[in-house]
This record gives sequence, C-alpha cells and structure tokens, in this order.
Amino acid sequence: MHSGSARDLSLHHGPLSELFPQVESVTDRAKWLFNDAQLAAWDEQGFVVGPRLLNSVQIEQLRAELTMLSNPGHPGAEFWYEYHSNESRDPGKILFHALGAWRIGIALHDILWHPAFTTPAAQLLNGPVRFWHDQLFCKPAHHGGVVAWHQDYSYWTRTQPMAHLTCWIGLDDSTVDNGCVYYVPGSHRWDLLPITGLAGDMNAIQKVLTQEQWEQFQNPVPVQLKAGECVFHHPLTVHGSFENRTANPRRAVVLNVVRDGVCSQSDQPLLDGVPVVPPGTPLSGQFFPLLYTPSL
Repeated sequence: MHSGSARDLSLHHGPLSELFPQVESVTDRAKWLFNDAQLAAWDEQGFVVGPRLLNSVQIEQLRAELTMLSNPGHPGAEFWYEYHSNESRDPGKILFHALGAWRIGIALHDILWHPAFTTPAAQLLNGPVRFWHDQLFCKPAHHGGVVAWHQDYSYWTRTQPMAHLTCWIGLDDSTVDNGCVYYVPGSHRWDLLPITGLAGDMNAIQKVLTQEQWEQFQNPVPVQLKAGECVFHHPLTVHGSFENRTANPRRAVVLNVVRDGVCSQSDQPLLDGVPVVPPGTPLSGQFFPLLYTPSL
C-alpha cells in the first residue's frame, strides 16, 4: 500500500483502502461496545481502556506512515495544521508532535472510520461522532521528552459545548519506562484549569491547583498498553506522560472527536489553514467529517 500522498485526503470522507474492516450492522459492532462495568469506571475515573483497535498489519502500516511523515519536507507537508519536530524546550529531550496526518497518510486517514474506534466513541459521546483533529506523538529511544500535565479542553475552548472525546492509540507497547500516559482519576470533575504548557515542565500544573486538587493529584494512574491497544479519556481529565528511557521509540496516534452539533466559538480559523467556521455554527464540511451515526 502506498504510504503517503501529495493530494489532500481531507477531500475524501470515507476509507480509501481496505486496511480497516467496514461493518454496518449493530450486531457486528456490538463486540466493540463497553460493558456496564467499563462505563461505570469511565464515569468514576474519567478514562477507560478500550478494545484492541489494531492488528499487526495495521500497526506496521501506521508506523511506516509516521516514519515517513516525521521527515520534514515529505510530500503533503503543506497540509499539516501544526508540525513540531521537537516541541520540547530541551533540545536533548525530543517530543515529535503534529496535527493533520489524516490529510496525508492513507492509513492515518482511514483509521478515522475504523468501527472499533467509532463504535465505543459514539457510546461515550452518547451520539453521532464528528471528527475534530488528530495528533501524532513520538518519543524516540533514550531521549524522548515529556508531555506535561494538562486537560485537553483547555486548548479547545474555541469549540462549545464541551462534548469532546480523545482516543490514545499506541503503535508500540507503552510502559512506565518508555513514557506511557498517566491519568489523575476523577479530575474530569474539576473545573477547567489554565494552560500551563504541553511540553517541558511536569511541575508547572502545581501552581494552578487548589490544595484539594493537589492532594488528589498525588496518585496518578499509569495506563500501560500493548501496541494496538487504546485508552479513551474525557476532555477535562488531567493527564501527562514522562520521558522515554528505553532503547525503543514510543509512538502513538491520537484521535480527537466531538458529538455532532458542537459549534465554533471563534471568528478565527479553528485549525491553521482551515476556513473560518462562524461562531455559533456547528462543525461540518471538508475538515470536520461525520464519522459515525449510531442507530437509535
């Protein structure tokens, strides 16, 4: 399969390959739904480990595309919303972070319509799933940087109401040693926190927490996953990840979605290079496709 393209894949609202299964029936999708215990954990903790999303063939294709896209100057580079070869302030600690891969790589485009993702996403959002944006994160071997503690919605207040959802998908085994994601259980019930920076200072968040929040913050939970597994989290759940200290990379694809009906609240482009969506107008069109509408 061709791993990349100089055409803008956002023009195509549906799979371009057969890499991911396509199912339509509610019965076929049932295997990807969360059970009652998992939904209770989601309500209590603000995150939940999802189904295994990827098989070995899918993992290898996504890895190949990420490798290609991590080289500046690749075909289609003009389609990125953001591209940071290193978002860390420390040149000795590398955090590759980019938004917009779905417009460039076929597998990174088609994963948006993967029913193993859209089915539980619709369940957690309690409605139709619309795409917001994707992210690639790569922590290289030995000197991979941190992702500092944050709430995703702190960066997304230009869209309202808050009906957002994130799915973090590992392309490698993620462990405590290589920088897996940690969550602060129950922090999805906190108010919105100020932005304290996405890369560099793991202690910056302390200055914006109340004493009660700081006490709750003392026992974050690491979510260690095998390659191809995923974890979903609420837009207010505080999370972060530490350095990669191992001899192998820690790579991940992150899919951010909203419940259909979420609106722009900005007279500026919601993503770099995307036409303005007028305030009060629901997300739609080329850059915000509808991914899945569950049957009633």
